[in-house]
Amino acid sequence: MAGILCLVVGLWLFYRSHADLGTNWSITLEVREGHQLVTQGIYRRVRHPMYLALLLYSVGQALVLPNWVAGPSYLVAFGLLFALRVGREEQLMLEEFGQDYEAYMARTNRLVPGIW
Repeated sequence: MAGILCLVVGLWLFYRSHADLGTNWSITLEVREGHQLVTQGIYRRVRHPMYLALLLYSVGQALVLPNWVAGPSYLVAFGLLFALRVGREEQLMLEEFGQDYEAYMARTNRLVPGIW
């Protein structure tokens, strides 16, 4: 049951964060013309809700899949994605939005609201 809950919440959070980003979303690390710093909606609470969604989904997969390789592999993939991308993403946002992003960082957590 916990695995299903993680999957459902992860999927909802992914949808919500994507919807809140709107046209600012990109699969690549880039700032396009007209790009805006999104700090509303789910982004009011956490800077990287899509990564949190992927983490929840990965935990759900690990709990639901009865395979000791396939289940945890999602967690490993998430860990690599997070480690390789989030720092670069935040640096890009700092370069583009400067003090506005610094202020945003000061009032929000990186991945888990109220924790980290």
